[in-house]
Amino acid sequence: MGESHMKETLAELKEKSQGRSSQEILEYFLQVYKGRIALASSLGLEDQVLTDLVLKINPGTGIFVLDTGRLPQETYELMEETMKKYHMNYDVYFPEWSAVEQMTRQFGPNLFYKSSELRQKCCQIRKVEPLRRALKDLKVWITGLRREQDRNRARTETIEWDETNELIKVNPLNAWSLEQVWQYIRENGAPSNKLHDQDYPSIGCSPCTRAVRPGEELRAGRWWWEDQEKKECGLHVYK
Repeated sequence: MGESHMKETLAELKEKSQGRSSQEILEYFLQVYKGRIALASSLGLEDQVLTDLVLKINPGTGIFVLDTGRLPQETYELMEETMKKYHMNYDVYFPEWSAVEQMTRQFGPNLFYKSSELRQKCCQIRKVEPLRRALKDLKVWITGLRREQDRNRARTETIEWDETNELIKVNPLNAWSLEQVWQYIRENGAPSNKLHDQDYPSIGCSPCTRAVRPGEELRAGRWWWEDQEKKECGLHVYK
């Protein structure tokens, strides 16, 4: 898609989404981009809401998971529970084994604690590279980003252009509050991670996630040893 055409298309899509509910936005994109759109799920609360919404609209929609090899057991249990409830299978993407082997030999299994650069290297190998493979043949990816999640995501728009992966990114829950997310989960019986009941509002890899303390931001438990301003893994790029 050329830059001028992309800007024109994006402007049209943003205009179409004005005043539309999350479900209406999903209905539009799932119809127009059928076969070229997928939901990226981290099995978090927002992605469980989107899984429920998407599969009610179009049960054949692809949903992919990036399995880093370091996820909590509770996340795998949630994967099983979700697959059983919705009678579906995830498209699972793993990191390239040779890159993981080389990284671990050179820097050790817990390199992410040693420096921000090494943590980002680990995320690059375990998350970013698999994401590129997952998005390779798509025109649109759906995410569970919300502006309320942290300061980096405060400028997130409902419809965005992903320059890194050169496709449209749709964030249908962008304006939702955490209370709205939980309300949907409860009212629709969508499965959720057991760790949420142990003060884990945001769950990533096991060694890089802890419970949050009273008064902390929702994502304070992710890479908690690093500068608060740098808490992203590279899947979502903010300028």
